[in-house]
Amino acid sequence: MKEDFAMTLSGSWPRVAVVGAGAVGGYFGGLLADAGAPVVMIGRRAFAEAVNHAGLFLDTLQFQKSVRVEASTEPSAVRGAELVLFCVKTTDNAATARELAPFLPPGAIVVSLQNGVDNVEQIRAAANIEALPAAVYVAASVPGPGRVKHVGRGDLVIGPDSEKTVKVAEIFRRANIPCRISGNIEGELWTKLIWNCALNALSALGQARYRQTAESADARKLMDAIVDEVLAVARAAGIVLPGLEDPKAALAGAMKIATQMAGAFSSTAQDINRSRRTEIDSLNGYIAPRRGGGRPHARESRSLHFG
Repeated sequence: MKEDFAMTLSGSWPRVAVVGAGAVGGYFGGLLADAGAPVVMIGRRAFAEAVNHAGLFLDTLQFQKSVRVEASTEPSAVRGAELVLFCVKTTDNAATARELAPFLPPGAIVVSLQNGVDNVEQIRAAANIEALPAAVYVAASVPGPGRVKHVGRGDLVIGPDSEKTVKVAEIFRRANIPCRISGNIEGELWTKLIWNCALNALSALGQARYRQTAESADARKLMDAIVDEVLAVARAAGIVLPGLEDPKAALAGAMKIATQMAGAFSSTAQDINRSRRTEIDSLNGYIAPRRGGGRPHARESRSLHFG
């Protein structure tokens, strides 16, 4: 893509569009808006109505305030954006990418802030949009339309190292969002996948906060087995996992995440509580068909549905 926009690292902010204004999009987009960036958030009707009426309320570990942002339900609101945060559920990747493509400005930088390891490939295949991958570490929820509750962390890892990722990292850092650039972003995404596979489904199935999962001996046994399985699949795929060659280190990392986000329910647990389709296909369901070294012929539907 030709870069028509000049994103300066000082002076004016780039226009930012958040596609999928849930917990992740609401948190990071809200912090950018609070720092001064012009932000438009594209989400559900109830969200857009609440935000356009009273602003986006951020309840974070550092502050509680209402932030003024533009909100819309229409993909066309992405027009004019220089930075696009792609934050929809992985199940909506293809449809959302195709809806955005006609309105995406030339040169706009798209960043996938999602769970899973193959989002950028899905986005590219659906609409020929070249997105940057990011590993997202934040514990947040949406207690009501136009409200974001933050209970842990809030940092990003993007990559690979390039002119684009340097620009994006500087934008996040200007908003006091920790953002690290990695030359091994594939390994970073798989590292996050290990944590997700070990913690996410257990929190959902047990309706337990991460603290409860970490304190349960039975849960730790399951986490240990899950970590071993994901590590085996990663090794078979030739993935280099930074600092996680030892399974004990991988399990310790999962326990550290559980401690850092102790008060949170996993996103899968939140989806179940809202009777929404989960992202399990992109987490544990991504690993299951690869255990024997094979690859599935199509994305199989294993989503957790309750009620």
